[in-house]
Amino acid sequence: MRKISADLIFPVSGAPIVNGVIVLEDDGTILSVDQMEQHDPGSVENYEGIIVPGFVNTHCHLELSHMKGLVDTGTGLLPFLQKVVAFRDFPQDQILDAIDQADQYMYDQGIVAVGDISNKLDTAGRKEKSEIRYHTFVEMFDFLQDGAAQTTHEQYEPVFAGQSTGGGNVKSYVPHAPYTVSQKLFRMIRELNKGKNITVSIHNQETPHEDELFLTKTGGFKEFYRTFNIPLTEFSATGKTAIHYALENMDPNSRTLFVHNTMTRPEDIRAAHDWSDKLYWATCANANLYIENRLPNYQSFLDNNARMTIGTDSLTSNWQLSVLEEMKTIARYQSYVPFETLIRWATLNGAEALGFADSLGSIEAGKKPGLNLLNLDADLQLTTETKVEKLA
Repeated sequence: MRKISADLIFPVSGAPIVNGVIVLEDDGTILSVDQMEQHDPGSVENYEGIIVPGFVNTHCHLELSHMKGLVDTGTGLLPFLQKVVAFRDFPQDQILDAIDQADQYMYDQGIVAVGDISNKLDTAGRKEKSEIRYHTFVEMFDFLQDGAAQTTHEQYEPVFAGQSTGGGNVKSYVPHAPYTVSQKLFRMIRELNKGKNITVSIHNQETPHEDELFLTKTGGFKEFYRTFNIPLTEFSATGKTAIHYALENMDPNSRTLFVHNTMTRPEDIRAAHDWSDKLYWATCANANLYIENRLPNYQSFLDNNARMTIGTDSLTSNWQLSVLEEMKTIARYQSYVPFETLIRWATLNGAEALGFADSLGSIEAGKKPGLNLLNLDADLQLTTETKVEKLA
C-alpha cells in the first residue's frame, strides 16, 4: 500500500483537493482519497506540484513512428499525405524498433491509454505487452469508390483479426475521412460495429480543401485524386460541409470521435451534437501546426459544450508524442482555455471517448488511472518548464 500527497490533487471528477492523500494498492488501484489529518504524515509520500490522473491520447498513428522528421512542416495536408505514401516502405526491423521506442516514450510521458489508427499489423505485438491500454482503430478507405468497398473490407479483415485484445485492449473498424470513404463502405463499417461497445474514429475537416470538395467539388482534392489516377466521376458535391457527409453515413448509436476539426465551424458542431449524444472531439494541436500552420477555434467548442479530447497524431506530423506538450501548445496559443478544462480534455474526456472510463481518467476509489505529477507556476498555469513525472 502507498499513500501519496502533493500541494494539490486534481481528481478531475471533482474539485481540486488541498492537503489530500491518495491511498493506493501496490498495483496502482485507488483505495481512497482522504485528508492528511486521517493519516500519519510520516507514512505519506509528499511531492511538490499537482497530481493529476494519467493522460489519455485519443489519436495516434503508432505504426508511422519510423517516419519522424521525414516530412516537411507547413506544407498543408495534401502534400503531407503524398509524402506519407512515398515514405511508408521501410525495413521491418526499423519500423518495429521505432514502434517500441514510441510506445515506451508515451508511457514515460504519463500516457495510460491511446486511441491508435492502424492500417497494418505492425503495432499488434507491442500493444500485447505494453503498459498502455489501446483502442485500435482499424482504418479503411476506398477513395469514394463504391465498387472497391468489398475488396477493401476483405483486405482489412486479417488486419482487424490480428489486433491485440489482451490487457483490456479493444478494436473497431473505422472510416478514414469523409473524402476517402464511399457510402457503401460506410454501410459496411456500420454493420461490422453494430451492437458493440466500441468507439468509431474519423478524421474531420483538417483542411479547407475538404469542405470545398463537398460544397462545390472544387479545391485541391480534385488534383490529389487525379495524381493517383482515381476517378471522381461517381462523386457529386453535397452542398454541405464535409462533416455532414459523415453524419449522414455513420451510426449515431456508437461513440464517435471526430479528429482534428481544424476548420469545423460552430454550426458544424451544433449539427453533430444534434445527431448524437455520444460524440467526442479530438484535437491534435501540434500536428495541426506541423501540417497546416493553423489551430481549431477552441472557443467555438467551449461555447457549444463540446467534449474535447487530446491526441498527438503521429511522429510523421509531430515533434513528440506527449499529451502534456499538446496542452502546453493550446495554452500558449489560445490561453483563454483554463488549465482545469485542459486537464479534463487530457484525462476523463479521453477515457470516456475510448470507453475506458471505468478504470481510467479520474482519481477515484476503485480506479487505476495512473498518477502524474506536474509543476505549474504560482497561478496554477502551464509553462514551458512544466514537466511530467509518473508517480503510479
